[in-house]
Amino acid sequence: MHFAYPPRKKSGPPPYLPRSTRIPTLRKSRLKTIAITCVAILFVIWLFSGSSSTKSSTRSSSRHVITGEPPVVIVTVFDSKSVKGDSDYNYIKDVMENRVAYAEKHGKCPLPLKEPLDAGINVDKIGYKTHLVEFTDYELNDTPRSWAKVVAVRHAMAKFPDCRYLWFLEQNALIMNPNLKIEDHVFAASKLEANMIKDLPVVPPDSIIKTFSHLTADDVELVVTQDKEGLSTGSFLIRNGEWAKFFLDTWFDPLYRSYNFQRAETHALEHIVQWHPTILSKLAVIPQDLINSYGTATKGKAYENGDLAIRFAGCTRSSSSGCAEQAKPYQSKWRETFA
Repeated sequence: MHFAYPPRKKSGPPPYLPRSTRIPTLRKSRLKTIAITCVAILFVIWLFSGSSSTKSSTRSSSRHVITGEPPVVIVTVFDSKSVKGDSDYNYIKDVMENRVAYAEKHGKCPLPLKEPLDAGINVDKIGYKTHLVEFTDYELNDTPRSWAKVVAVRHAMAKFPDCRYLWFLEQNALIMNPNLKIEDHVFAASKLEANMIKDLPVVPPDSIIKTFSHLTADDVELVVTQDKEGLSTGSFLIRNGEWAKFFLDTWFDPLYRSYNFQRAETHALEHIVQWHPTILSKLAVIPQDLINSYGTATKGKAYENGDLAIRFAGCTRSSSSGCAEQAKPYQSKWRETFA
């Protein structure tokens, strides 16, 4: 019986059979997606880094360069709408004239004021300027009127974009020594280095957050004083610039105004300083008598002859005319020193 031989295996390779066309189609689709993604990424990289030199040059050329004219703007917010008698009316007028007289001493401002509520003092000559406004000039909604100081300083920066420094001095205060200039008395590098109090608890007596021990005069943008209760916002100085805008906008943030701090903007400032190193790193606390002496020693350093200014801290709580009464002994005195 013959058996059929099993079929021989062919020695050549099997004929080529094309694969399903579905796989190449998927691969092509993926490759296309990857290619588009890579192109998009490269475009974004070029947009933000490739043209950075152009953007930086545009930014540097468009950034405002402060000329320092005027050197200083004195900012005061008044509440003259609520005056109740001649005594208070004359007191407000005296304070306004005090500010203008100090500015005139270091520049040119019109004197005397025609009306005690006149605030439009703006001349085109180099010298100190004043920014005297009413708290009702600003929309504060339900927040305490003391917050107006923050807006007023920000307003003054917009009104005098070339000023070097801004000095906020509250209504219930008088400038007593016209010979002291802010840029020399406070901001001169040697004096600021010598006067700034380093490693000081921000909130006395034992706050764990303290002023920087390695701070230099070049670092300082904000100058404040401290009394027995903590930081004082009745008299403070700020260097005009981008940091100042950032700081004031942060301070006036609706979140902080909604906290209902007991001392409103003062406690808000203490909160910000303790929680934001960006602000603490630019803050200098100086001795109180340099810009913020008090009428009495109850709350802080008492005024002495030769001090730049005197504040009647807390006078509004003593009586309706308490501020005018406390200021009375100094009203003729400041005029004598300015003569």
